[in-house]
Amino acid sequence: MKYLYIAALLLASSLNAQAADKPVNVLFILVDDQRNDTLGCAGHPVIKTPNIDQLAKQGVRFENAFVNTAICMASRATIFTGLSETSHGYTGGGPPAVPVQKMDVDSSFPVLLRAASYRTGFYGKQHVKFAEKNEPALKRMFHDHKVYNGGPHHVKLPDGTMRHTAELIGDRSVEFIESQPADQPFCLYMSFNIAHARDGDHRPGIGHFPWPKAVDGLYEDIEPAAPRLGDPKYFEMQPEFLQNSMNRDRWFWRWDTPAKYRLNMQAYYRMLTGMDAVIGRVQQAIKKQGFTDNTVVIYTADNGYYMGDRGFAGKWSHYEQSLRVPMIIHDPRLAKKHHNRVLSQMVMNLDLPATILDLAGVAVPKKYQGKSLVPFTVGKTPASWRTDLFNEHHFNHARIPKWQGVRSERYTYARYYGQEPVYEFLHDLENDPDQIKNLADSPEHANILKKMRDRTNEYKEMYTRPEIEALRGK
Repeated sequence: MKYLYIAALLLASSLNAQAADKPVNVLFILVDDQRNDTLGCAGHPVIKTPNIDQLAKQGVRFENAFVNTAICMASRATIFTGLSETSHGYTGGGPPAVPVQKMDVDSSFPVLLRAASYRTGFYGKQHVKFAEKNEPALKRMFHDHKVYNGGPHHVKLPDGTMRHTAELIGDRSVEFIESQPADQPFCLYMSFNIAHARDGDHRPGIGHFPWPKAVDGLYEDIEPAAPRLGDPKYFEMQPEFLQNSMNRDRWFWRWDTPAKYRLNMQAYYRMLTGMDAVIGRVQQAIKKQGFTDNTVVIYTADNGYYMGDRGFAGKWSHYEQSLRVPMIIHDPRLAKKHHNRVLSQMVMNLDLPATILDLAGVAVPKKYQGKSLVPFTVGKTPASWRTDLFNEHHFNHARIPKWQGVRSERYTYARYYGQEPVYEFLHDLENDPDQIKNLADSPEHANILKKMRDRTNEYKEMYTRPEIEALRGK
């Protein structure tokens, strides 16, 4: 028995060495409108996500992961470019394709991976407009791509059958893996529309979250728990401009009656479970092709999501439900002692392109504003890791208030600069983790307020690109 144990150790060591010698593949999975607590591995009592849970069990889950901007367009641009919304200039509601954006495409992580001989693929929601004077940006980034944007979720194929876009993303991803040369590394970017609602579908009795057919009937027998901050008093605490925002409009669309809430929450759960099954299918293809032992999987979302909390729907604003997202890194090359860890450091979507390039052994551009998360996967916290992060939202929409601010380890500060006068929030996360009380007018917190204001200004100055500001006429 002793010799068998030693032999097993030697075999495992040999396999790890073989995996370490292989080039690293990357499967990057981006989900739409999913906040940090809506996974089985994050403690959700209902949602079944076995494939994602397994990634977390054999990898690292970041419980304090945030986005720079809580909206699809700007968040996805941040992931492509490694830059904050202020820096890449794509708000989604302003100039969509400023000339300097072409420079950002040149330094986007997929272009750099292609230059390093990676085969790259992209399937799913794109939602970013680039300056495309010559060759389209996606064609420059990816050897193969197919865009399935936000709606409809079900697509009619030439043979008349209806397929969910998540299933089509899975089909194309499997085809990509099956055609992958064994001697070339790859980066596959799966960009799901799930779990974004069909905003324009307000028919009675029809949920706003169309799920894949494979999960029909799932969760019909469960009663979704009420929003923890769903008491009307939490809405009444909000300033008038938030009460009258798109967050409230969409609450009436989805959550304002018990029946509507039940219908839409069950559908939302089905969406996530259906997406999880697609991920499992792609992982099986990776295993079948013999790529499992050197394929790193990164899972995250483009923004958080209000599901009735504070009387809101959607995202966009400064509260934790809007900004916090799931983030998991599964690296099969790592020893078991590094598996199944939950880390509390604050990380961001801004860190993802640097992480992917670091995994591939490609130099990270100095202009990138995030940091690689690779050291965390082997139990090392990088020196001088951030103690705060910059958040912002500049989408040009009359019903979505613009703001910018800083979240530190203890405090959240937000400045809604489009209001007259400017409206500020200050929350003490240590004593008030639900951000119920606004301390911006508290004399006892005047010094903290000033520090957070100054820190926001520092970030704004550091991230502002004069050429973009000039193009905006500012």
